[in-house]
Amino acid sequence: MINIKNKDKDSVFAKPLSSVKAFKFDHEVTQVFDDMISRSVPGYDLLVKSIALYADIFVTENSNVFDLGCSTGVISSVIAQQVSTRHVTIHAIDNSVSMIEKCQQQHTAFSINWTCDDLEKVNVNNASMVVLNLTLQFVKPKQRDELLKKIYDGLNPGGVLVLSEKVEFEDKDMQKTMTELYQGFKKLQGYSDLEISQKRSALENVLIPDTPAEHIRRLRQSGFRQIFDCFHCFNFVSYLAIK
Repeated sequence: MINIKNKDKDSVFAKPLSSVKAFKFDHEVTQVFDDMISRSVPGYDLLVKSIALYADIFVTENSNVFDLGCSTGVISSVIAQQVSTRHVTIHAIDNSVSMIEKCQQQHTAFSINWTCDDLEKVNVNNASMVVLNLTLQFVKPKQRDELLKKIYDGLNPGGVLVLSEKVEFEDKDMQKTMTELYQGFKKLQGYSDLEISQKRSALENVLIPDTPAEHIRRLRQSGFRQIFDCFHCFNFVSYLAIK
């Protein structure tokens, strides 16, 4: 399993800001992203290990793997390590220049095609595995159905989509409780009330979550019939969808 050492600590929102700008995956965020995501997503290490397990089981010889919204490349490298004895091409795509630059610098042990591009321009083909790990929530809602259909069409029979997302709940009481639990989790991870508040403001209208029901609807509409809720912690969920 890939182990990112000497992670720079996330302090992007640690100081009071006169105005909180919309969240961007810029150089400042890129430098601390491995710490940010590991401290912000409950059960993240288990989620990464689960994706490695899926790769071991579902990735087939002479096929492609697509990591869409690869950020700092941890997932792509974990998959590459897991399937290192197979003839597989891994395509890791992100629209952040700084993220792709860090991938190229940080992950040199495996042959991975690092590409800076928008997801709607990616040609998914001959795929045994596609990963959208905390990515779809940053795609414009009106583009999400088309992206999922493109992924389904580009998967080989028996291929899988791993869709991990922060979700919101239709039940207001459940949403309130999950929000409180999530904020408590982040405090346990060392984030201050100021950091939590400022980051929440920065992500407003940038990270737009769907409900679990909407995710299932979209997956089924795209063509998937086998859909499994394999990971669920507070308001984070990961689906395994098999073509």
